[in-house]
Amino acid sequence: MASAIAGVGVLLLHEYAEELLAAEPPIDFIEVMPENWARFGGRRRRLFAACLERWPAVSHSISLSIGGPAPLDGEFLRMLAALTRAHALPWWSDHLCFSRAERGYTHALLPVPHTEEVVAHVVARVREAQAQVEAELVLENVATYARLPDDALTEAAFVRAVIEGAGCGLLLDVNNIVVNAHNHGLDAEAYVDALPLERVREIHVAGHRPRGELLIDDHTGPVPEVVWSLYRRAIRRAGRAIPTIVEWETEVPPVAALLAEVARARVESARALEGL
Repeated sequence: MASAIAGVGVLLLHEYAEELLAAEPPIDFIEVMPENWARFGGRRRRLFAACLERWPAVSHSISLSIGGPAPLDGEFLRMLAALTRAHALPWWSDHLCFSRAERGYTHALLPVPHTEEVVAHVVARVREAQAQVEAELVLENVATYARLPDDALTEAAFVRAVIEGAGCGLLLDVNNIVVNAHNHGLDAEAYVDALPLERVREIHVAGHRPRGELLIDDHTGPVPEVVWSLYRRAIRRAGRAIPTIVEWETEVPPVAALLAEVARARVESARALEGL
């Protein structure tokens, strides 16, 4: 289904996809992870096709490894290009990280050094990936649990340099900023203020849990108040409603609880824009 992306939606999981299709849920669009859907056949493929027919969609993958040293995976990019063309997806997103080495995928979203050299490396690869998929790539800021000794730029400055240098979109994950602010002693509000908010195509809200002294981005819901507060700040600073996805992937709740978070996101977005 080709349609403009707006409002609030959910990351599509197979645990509740069939229930969503059987109902009339108040969601505006869906986000699909191609690794979990597009490479399957049979019942899962039919379910995927039905969801793409029902709702506007965007693609959100984890396998690009835009910051890694290994060449971009041509087979993976061809799959994304086919998916994007077949369903007229307006953009595709992945993470500003390293997730692939020569021998395969790390199955983790690992940090890259925040340096000018890495900015140039990522910018070149973004341009290559966009040319192959023939659609805008939207990069997500990631949650991290350690800092690299070679960092020369702040995290926000690094994200800005990549997004502006490549001319691509930003997927602003508010929860990841909250997690990193706690884990690395950052000012979450200053981080948001330093980003190129005019380039934000989409926002993620999600939950997290403590593990020792760290916060872990495990997408457990419901969304905490600290994330909603930063979400309102991002919307207010951007001066516009931004398409928002609720991610709840761990201890997946009943659909009613998920949709309550969707409704909360609408309320918080409207609240942020009051008086502007």
